[in-house]
Amino acid sequence: MKTLNVDLPNNSYPIFIGQDILNDSSIVAPFVKGRQVMIVTNETVAPLYLDQAKALFKDFSVDVVILPDGEEYKNLEHLNLIYDGLLSNQHNRTTTLVALGGGVVGDMTGFAAASYQRGVDFIQMPTTLLSQVDSSVGGKTGVNHKLGKNMIGAFHQPNCVLIDIDTLSTLPDNELSSGLSEVIKYGLICDLPFFEWLEVNMSDLMSRKSEALIKAIETSCSNKARVVAQDEKEGGIRAILNLGHTFGHAIETEQGYGVWLHGEAVAAGTVMAADLSKKLGWITESDMQRIVSILLSAKLPIESPSNMTPARYKELMAVDKKVLDGKLRLVLLKSVGQAVTTSDFEIDQLDSTLAELTR
Repeated sequence: MKTLNVDLPNNSYPIFIGQDILNDSSIVAPFVKGRQVMIVTNETVAPLYLDQAKALFKDFSVDVVILPDGEEYKNLEHLNLIYDGLLSNQHNRTTTLVALGGGVVGDMTGFAAASYQRGVDFIQMPTTLLSQVDSSVGGKTGVNHKLGKNMIGAFHQPNCVLIDIDTLSTLPDNELSSGLSEVIKYGLICDLPFFEWLEVNMSDLMSRKSEALIKAIETSCSNKARVVAQDEKEGGIRAILNLGHTFGHAIETEQGYGVWLHGEAVAAGTVMAADLSKKLGWITESDMQRIVSILLSAKLPIESPSNMTPARYKELMAVDKKVLDGKLRLVLLKSVGQAVTTSDFEIDQLDSTLAELTR
């Protein structure tokens, strides 16, 4: 088992990565302070891993909330199901919520924990590659609004993160690819050697080889933990973690949450960000081709949805959280392995990228 630490001034916590972790109660028990536990999962994950998760907390009083599965349910209406479960079972301020599932379950459980009785503990037990390498680490929680993705939420760090790669054996292929989109992101934004390793080892990741998966997850989490430690609440450098996300969130909002998987939308958005970076003279055509090639090798989309127009992209991107004083900021690439958050581009350059890539 690998152990990483997210080192924060007031909210440091460990990330455990390995196999068979969901069968070892000695790992998680020290992170539960009270006697009450509420496991939040969804209809897909519950038949697979809920019994294992409940066994981890056999010495505690355990209640369960099972949510419907899908990004389209990541909203305030379904968030209330968690509050209903907590209140009807009389959970107090020493309760611990456990997020057993992918990014939607993790984000919603974390937001419920941040807001229930003004803040209670929670534990992340991510079961998808995307949630293991990204959403379970860093304390971002929240829900979607019909006008924008992740616009309602809070920063609330977990007590610990338990990543059992055995859960990836039941993950659909498109969900695996979606997670690899975020893995590739870390190489692009801050870790050129990792990007080069991914170029060589993508076939092993697609084949779900344990050694390759553990390496990719550990390196991704390490990179994210390092960035979060510098900027817990995204006042500066942490924004680089959103490469491709401004374009990608526009895709998800326009298409309808869940129609495109998050990683799929981010992949198409990454191509747009790379194209604009190329127009600025920051990366070369050769760099652009490497980015497109690795996304294709992970079976990810590189083209915008056919029904999206440049005008619609700009309308939706104007609602993005990185907009500051009416000025759109984007995460772009100075080089492969170095990202920046910037508004240092001309609108006609953005218009050109959108026009070329939405044909």
